Amino acid sequence: MATSSENAAFLSHVRLFAHVDLADREALAARLVERKLRKGQVLFREGEPGAEMFVVREGTMLISKRVTGSVEQVLARSPVADFFGEMSLFDREPRSATLQAETDVVLLVLDRMNLERLTEANPRAAAVFFHALVEVFIERLRASGNLVAEVTRWGLEATGLDVESR
Repeated sequence: MATSSENAAFLSHVRLFAHVDLADREALAARLVERKLRKGQVLFREGEPGAEMFVVREGTMLISKRVTGSVEQVLARSPVADFFGEMSLFDREPRSATLQAETDVVLLVLDRMNLERLTEANPRAAAVFFHALVEVFIERLRASGNLVAEVTRWGLEATGLDVESR
C-alpha cells in the first residue's frame, strides 16, 4: 500500500492533478482510499449507482458498454495515471459503462464528499482540477461527435444511400 506522500507524487502524473500544488495534492492524497482488484474482477456495471471516481495507480481497466442483451463491447482501456467514473461525482446518474480489471489493479478512489472538502478547503486547487476536467470533457465530446459522423457515413455507405446527390 502506497503512502499518502507517494500517492501525492503519483497524482502529479495524472492529468487532472498535474497542475495542483504539491501541498494541495498531499492534502487530497491523504483522503484517497486505495482499492485493489484482481484480474477479471468487475468494479461496477453499467446502470449501477455511483458516487466516486477512480484513478488507476497500477494495472489496466477495461471500459465496456452493453450492446445487446449480454453482449459487451470494449470501448477503451484505462491504463496507469488514467481516470474514470468522474461523471458520477456530478450527475448522480447510473454508471454509463462497465469497468473490469484487465490485470491486477490498484485504484485511488475520490468520492463526492472528499471533492466537496477539497472545494471548500482550497478553491484554487479545485478550480485547477475542474478546469482540467472540463478540458477532458470537451475532448471526449468532440471525439463522440466525430464517431457519430463516422458511424453515420459507414451506415450510408453500407446501405448504398447517397445523401449528397439529393
